[in-house]
Amino acid sequence: MSDSFTPRSVLVTGGAGFIGSNFIRYFLERYPGTRLTNLDILTYAGNLRNLKGVDSQPGYCFVRGDVCDGDLVASILSREKVDAVVHFAAESHVDRSILGPEVFVRTNVLGTQVLLEESRKHWVSKAVEDFRFLQVSTDEVYGSLGPSGLFTESTPLAANSPYSASKAGADLLVRAYRETYGFPTLNTRCSNNYGPYQFPEKLIPLMIHNIIAEKPLPVYGDGLNVRDWLHVMDHSRAVDTVLRSGQPGGVYNVGGNNEWKNIDIVNLVCDLLDARLARVAGTNRSLVTFVKDRPGHDRRYAIDASRMRADLGWEPSYTFERGIAETIDWYLANQEWVREVTSGAYRDYYEKMYGGRA
Repeated sequence: MSDSFTPRSVLVTGGAGFIGSNFIRYFLERYPGTRLTNLDILTYAGNLRNLKGVDSQPGYCFVRGDVCDGDLVASILSREKVDAVVHFAAESHVDRSILGPEVFVRTNVLGTQVLLEESRKHWVSKAVEDFRFLQVSTDEVYGSLGPSGLFTESTPLAANSPYSASKAGADLLVRAYRETYGFPTLNTRCSNNYGPYQFPEKLIPLMIHNIIAEKPLPVYGDGLNVRDWLHVMDHSRAVDTVLRSGQPGGVYNVGGNNEWKNIDIVNLVCDLLDARLARVAGTNRSLVTFVKDRPGHDRRYAIDASRMRADLGWEPSYTFERGIAETIDWYLANQEWVREVTSGAYRDYYEKMYGGRA
C-alpha cells in the first residue's frame, strides 16, 4: 500500500452521469469540506437532476464543458488548484458504439489524452504539492471469458466492441503517461454497475421500466451471457479507496463477486416486481422477448478483485439481494425521474439552474 493521499480539490469528469453522480454524492457526504468541480458536457446521459440537493453544497461547482477542450480543462485545473482528477466521462453504451463508433473514439480516447496532457502540465508546474489522475475503466477491455476463469490485472487487453476498444485505448494512454512522464496515474476496471440514477437503456433499469409499463422485455440471444454485478455505491467506495491509497501506476480490478446470467437477472427482477406491483406470480416473465443477439456480444465477464482486498482492504458491502431490492424500490419511488429521463424533459433542469439549454 502506498502512503495515503488526501485530495483537497478534485476534478470529476462526467459527474452528471450514472456512476459519476453517485460518486459525487458519496464523496461530498464523506468529505464535506473538500472542493469538488464537476465537468460534464451533458450528453443525453448527463442529468443534473441526478445531483439535486448536491448542487447547493459549499465547495461544489458545476462546469458545463467538453473534456476535449484543453483550454477549458487547463483553466479549471489552475483556477481550482486541482490536485486529483477522477475521470468518469465516457460514452458507455455498447449498442450505441456499434451504430456510431466515432463519438466513442473522440470522447473516450481523445478526451482522455487531452485531460492527461493538461493534467500533466499542471502537475509539472508544481501548482500543487501532490497529484493523482484516476482513470475509471471497465472489465470489457479484457474481452470475453469462457465458462471458467477470472479477469486479473495482468489479463491482456482484448476489446471486442468499439466501446471497449475506446476504453482500452484510453487505458493504454494512461499507462503511457505513467511510463513516459512518470505521471502519477491510477486505473480502475470495474464490472457491471447497477443502482439508482442509471439511464434506462441499460439492462436492469430498462427491465424495471418496461415491466412497470407492461412492455416487452428484450433479451439478447439465448440470455445466457454472464456478467458480474457491482452496486454503484460499492464502486464509489472503491474509487475513493484507490484514489487515496492506491499505488501510482497501479491497475485495480473492482468486482462484486456476483455472477449472473442475463436471463436470470431479468427473471429475478420480474419476480420481485410481481410482488411489488401486486401481479399474479409469473405475470412479468411472460413479457420476456428474446431478440437477435448483438454483434460481438461477449459471453462472460468475471472479475478477480483480490488485489483490492489484499492491498487496499476494500470489498463489496452490498449483497446482491439487498442491492437489487433497493434499486427496484428506488425506481418505483422515483417514477417522476424516470418519466423525465425517458421523455427528455430533464434537460429543462439546466435552463432553470444555469440559464441555458442542456
